[in-house]
Amino acid sequence: MASKKSAASAWAAFPLDAKAFAHAGDALKKAWPKLHAGDCEPFPDAKRAAALLKAAGKAAPKLDAVALATALQEAWRAFHRGDFKAAFDAGEALGPVGASVAVKAIGIHATYLVDDEDEKLKRFEHAAALAEAAIQALPDEANSHYRHAFALGRYSQGLSIAKALKQGIAGKVRAALDAALALAPKHAEAHTALALYHAEIIGKIGAMIGGLTYGAKASEAEKHIREALKLTPASPIAHIEHGNVLLLLDERRNEDAAAAAYEKAAQARPLDAMEALDAAYAQSQLE
Repeated sequence: MASKKSAASAWAAFPLDAKAFAHAGDALKKAWPKLHAGDCEPFPDAKRAAALLKAAGKAAPKLDAVALATALQEAWRAFHRGDFKAAFDAGEALGPVGASVAVKAIGIHATYLVDDEDEKLKRFEHAAALAEAAIQALPDEANSHYRHAFALGRYSQGLSIAKALKQGIAGKVRAALDAALALAPKHAEAHTALALYHAEIIGKIGAMIGGLTYGAKASEAEKHIREALKLTPASPIAHIEHGNVLLLLDERRNEDAAAAAYEKAAQARPLDAMEALDAAYAQSQLE
């Protein structure tokens, strides 16, 4: 019972003005290509919903394609306007077919709006379990793999590096990101995460051991973050993580370049609640 309670415990409200992010009616479909430039999530119309139902088989919710499309669109609308709890609840209720929005909602909320470190870890653990079920049911979906890497990566950031490596999280994150990029080579968020994978290992255990044990390379970190910035030049998170990669690889030498990357993130014009939180975070790092 305890884990159920923790997943349902207090969800802090989105603290910024969300009026511009409502995306009611047809506005969602129109804004979709820009909203999902980073994660390559296909727009959930009836045709897409029918394909998901077929692919998920026994793990699919008991809905027809039109009802599923409506439910997924509503869940994503809630996510984009910052109602992360509604997005998570709606996504989780759809099982593996709703895992993409559920994991993104609980993950972004935990990243920015949960202060308690233990609660944060529990939520990322919960997110990772949902993504794992999605990999089983929908292995051909890039975001089944990417959300798993995202949840595990965030979870590992709350542990000591020794603990994270002992649990074998690095290998799982790498495998999930490789799978995501094999299915969606232009997945900017997966490129960003892979850049961080290389940079964090080098930053924490050094280039030599990191390279020998985990194949971590500074050149790979730089290559993947460049690709992410090329694919999503207006995305605040790409610039934030660019700054983080620079600091992890060589804090002393890259301090000014990292500050410039944060500056770009802070000045970005957010398209939804997540990007507004990203930009606000970048601003807070500059103050």
